[in-house]
Amino acid sequence: MIIMINGAFGAGKTTAANGLLPQVPGSMIFDPEEIGYMLRKLVTVEDRLVHERTDDFQDMELWKILTVKAAAELKSTYNKHLIVPMTIYKRQNFDYIYDGFKGVDKSVFHFCLSASAETLHRRITKRGDEPGGWTFQQVDKCVAALMDPVFEDHIMTDELETEDILRIILKKIS
Repeated sequence: MIIMINGAFGAGKTTAANGLLPQVPGSMIFDPEEIGYMLRKLVTVEDRLVHERTDDFQDMELWKILTVKAAAELKSTYNKHLIVPMTIYKRQNFDYIYDGFKGVDKSVFHFCLSASAETLHRRITKRGDEPGGWTFQQVDKCVAALMDPVFEDHIMTDELETEDILRIILKKIS
């Protein structure tokens, strides 16, 4: 099984993933952000394809390819369920990764943790992100893009505690 936990920065993806880990036997967390950090170090801006020369590693073709390949290798090597927290709002990347995950494991669940821009700003400020910084700049476009029905199953987190979110996810995957 692969459990994708999507949402804007500050929606609670990492918190939910960490909360699910002990409740989903035989699972591990796979964070594709780590692949992005690696690629950012390995491939200089000058070496990137022209359309990849942005401030978002998800614009690098290798990011989505390696995300699916790493998931496949993790599943085949360790035989664990994958819990995958990620902010993925670009439809092309989402389709590629979701379809790729389906090729790795027939049982793929996608949850999109949603919240108002005000709630997201409050949460990312509380965790120490710099107001006006990169994550703040992403909020409005993430909130708008993630309203697309392709990103179902939406879970509105503004008024929910982590335990409530976990209960919803666990009920839907059982």
